[in-house]
Amino acid sequence: MANGLGVGDAYDATLGRIKAQGGNREKLGMATIMWISHSERPLSVDEICHALAVEIGAADVNTNNVPSIRTVLNCCQGLATVDQGSSTIRLIHFTLKEYLSRNANLFDKPHSGIVETCLTYLNFQAIKKLPSRPSRGFKGPPLLEYASLYWGTHMRMELSDRSRHLALDLLDQYDNHISAELLWVATGEWYFNSLKPFPALHCISYLGVAQLVIDLIQTKRWDVNQRDSVGRTPLIWAARYGREDVVKLLLQQKHIQPDRPDTRYGQTALSWAAESGHEGVVRLFLSRQPVNLGSIGRRWGAPQVMSLLFRRKYINTNSPDKHGQTPLSWAARNGHDRVVKLLLEREDIIADRPNNDGQTPLSWATRNAHDGVVKLLLEREDVIADRPNNDGRTSLSWAAGNGTEGVTKLLLEREDTTPDKPDKGGRTPLSWAAANGREGVVKLLLEREDVSPDRPDNDGQTPLSLAAMNEREGVVKLLLEREDVNPDKPDNIGRTPLLLAVKYDYKRVARLLLEREDVSLDRPDNDGQTPLSWAARNGREGVVKLLLEREGVSPDRPDNHGRTPLSLAAGGGHEGVVKLLSGRDDVNPDRPDNDGQTPLSWAAMGGRDGAVKQLLEQKDVNPDRPDNDGQTPLSWAIKYGCKRVVKLLLERGDVNLDRPDKYGRTPLSLAANRKNMGIIKLLEARKTATPSAA
Repeated sequence: MANGLGVGDAYDATLGRIKAQGGNREKLGMATIMWISHSERPLSVDEICHALAVEIGAADVNTNNVPSIRTVLNCCQGLATVDQGSSTIRLIHFTLKEYLSRNANLFDKPHSGIVETCLTYLNFQAIKKLPSRPSRGFKGPPLLEYASLYWGTHMRMELSDRSRHLALDLLDQYDNHISAELLWVATGEWYFNSLKPFPALHCISYLGVAQLVIDLIQTKRWDVNQRDSVGRTPLIWAARYGREDVVKLLLQQKHIQPDRPDTRYGQTALSWAAESGHEGVVRLFLSRQPVNLGSIGRRWGAPQVMSLLFRRKYINTNSPDKHGQTPLSWAARNGHDRVVKLLLEREDIIADRPNNDGQTPLSWATRNAHDGVVKLLLEREDVIADRPNNDGRTSLSWAAGNGTEGVTKLLLEREDTTPDKPDKGGRTPLSWAAANGREGVVKLLLEREDVSPDRPDNDGQTPLSLAAMNEREGVVKLLLEREDVNPDKPDNIGRTPLLLAVKYDYKRVARLLLEREDVSLDRPDNDGQTPLSWAARNGREGVVKLLLEREGVSPDRPDNHGRTPLSLAAGGGHEGVVKLLSGRDDVNPDRPDNDGQTPLSWAAMGGRDGAVKQLLEQKDVNPDRPDNDGQTPLSWAIKYGCKRVVKLLLERGDVNLDRPDKYGRTPLSLAANRKNMGIIKLLEARKTATPSAA
């Protein structure tokens, strides 16, 4: 810094100048720095100016109090600036933020000041008159959004008597206040079209201000078990967002029903807390007495009846939601190790309970690669490691697919694990590992004698096929080293690993397979298409070159529809492939398919003028050859409005402009019927044609 001052000394000096201004300028400068350094997000220029204009406790806004941004910045003596890109106000440097954090005594209860400002603003008469359900595109007063969304956050940090009373004034009219709607939208629950989205007690439980919960309950107007428009109780809101003080307070209420589920998902407050990983909240619930309603029912009556008697005091730790998910399932699914551990310490916990899809806590943990949770569950004797879900997938299947080697090892050490167990699609753990390129897991499974490395799934695809079609080069190498793997095994529609690699243009995988003597290079699939056919069809020029260099490849072999590799390449407009094939002596560039269409016909109908030009250069190509319906390349080009192709064909002297197809349509009549004046002009410029009835 200048004059030998350190950063801290410079900030001390500047703050001293702000205070030396005295009066309103001092107050404005310090308040601005306080707001910027303690707000929950950057404030816009309009927001900061309106925040500074609020008189705490005033009944309405006084627009004469709103300072200009120039005045605000001048009062800050250079410590604040406007970010021109976002139009927000910020501190001049990040070191100032650090300085202010170290000198917290600069501001007297800053969060209380902010929340009192926000609540005063929301209680203004002008704000109360705003519609409680604003229309789309509504743009409210400058500070409305910030005040609505963050007053509760600041109040959790500092609570004053004044802010408490201001909050109660707001909550007394909250059902019809616009801030309730804005906060509701911010929670992400706005997909419900509710007229009263956020009752006051539910709102405060969500925000986590315990003192206000007490104040509201003491008014005796509130049913602590009341469900809101999305079917949630105040306890559920507090539990879901980890508001421990509020949860503790609500659990102490005489009439609380801690196990009351929401109506949309059927989740209890414990379930929501477990899903979100709020360990402290889960502890609060688990400190209550457990109950097994089924066993009580057998002794004293139906479980439904007994639940009415016991629900106020007891917690059912295994309560499933509408999808069969228990609190343990949710915690395991989301990888909350500490919550899982807490739940597993309960004697009444069912550690292996499946949901409606057959997913157990263990399968969820393996599916989502939560290794710590998997280890906790595998320590239990009451957990079946090989239990499949409704699709037949086991925990090992999920672990193999995810490539979690440590978990795979743990599962393979279990006597109740079947390493080669297929799911309902016929895929084994090895198949999933191969498809996803999990080389480490593939190695582990290939070391096992009880794993078949060439076992096909229900589609006939082997681990090698799956690796080839997903470009898993490392896995392909591992499998090709095995003598018990057939590298040329087709699936149910005749696709070999080589064909699949070629189809998807995986040249490196294709090269590995082409090096094998036991791989047929020209083996067709059930549609008669060979690897070369697929490469030509998809324009895989590099793979086409690889295949044409090998003996045993028929470059002119037609598929079941009579289409050759050249025909497929021409139809797709793959000029590089057309060039490679059309110049070969063993390729007939004019070979028709089963419908009599030549490569030129296919290129013409697709408007592939580059391919058309290449084919017209071949002396063996008849540019006027009709197909089985008598349609020539020119007819096809006219039919699909390919003007550039028409022009190329008309440059030939051996194209008959008056040649009708089997329906009597000539090129000119086709163009006339389609009212293509550009093509009509081209035809008429060449010579006069005799129209024929279409």
